[in-house]
Amino acid sequence: VKLDSGGSRCERLASIALFAETIWVVTDQFRIYPVLGASGKDDVFAGAWIAIFAGFAFFCLSVFGILAVLSESRTMVITYLVLMIIVYIFEAASCITAITHRDYLTSNPKFVKKQMLQFYGDTSTNSGRDLTVMWNRVMQQEQCCGSTGPMDWIKYTSFFRSQFNETTAPWPFQCCKRDMNSEIANQEGCVVGHRDFLYQKGCFDYFSTSINSYAWGVAWFGFAILMWTFVVLLMTMYYLTTL
Repeated sequence: VKLDSGGSRCERLASIALFAETIWVVTDQFRIYPVLGASGKDDVFAGAWIAIFAGFAFFCLSVFGILAVLSESRTMVITYLVLMIIVYIFEAASCITAITHRDYLTSNPKFVKKQMLQFYGDTSTNSGRDLTVMWNRVMQQEQCCGSTGPMDWIKYTSFFRSQFNETTAPWPFQCCKRDMNSEIANQEGCVVGHRDFLYQKGCFDYFSTSINSYAWGVAWFGFAILMWTFVVLLMTMYYLTTL
């Protein structure tokens, strides 16, 4: 009884940690959801929502497991095992969903570039407005331009290009370096692409790092919880044989 109660205690702590970790993911601290939501490739967030349910369910079941052990009820222990296995499967699905989509999103600059070219500057749709605000923030915050660099705006057809002439605005002015007052340091120098006045690096690393943080939080932390939960299930099965 002490062994299984100890396992349930650890399971409660682990479930609270999983719950907190995945809430951090779905609140989108890096604010990158628009680029994923615009294409429907938001499975990392879907995995996080599943993990929130799993974390809460694991916590409730750990309490139920203690009651089952203390009451020495075979029926309650069997019920606990069945429910735990169901939640275990859901959490495994959450981890697999997050990790499989992580590889695609973090190694594919073309994905981010496509959303940028298609939606940036389009204020007629919610996706366009949200993505434009996000890109404006990221380019200023990270001092970057485009997905792989400022030439993204020159080489490819985009909504932005359909609205602005290449000679007057070859790239968004958010790509221009700023002075201490957050004003464009030299607009003419920025327009002609002078290195001293135009951000040269792309923004893809920011998105890749952010998605990696979310996916690792959901997937690998979830896998660690599953490993411990598997031990708890084995302990419970052994306890069941003694009833």
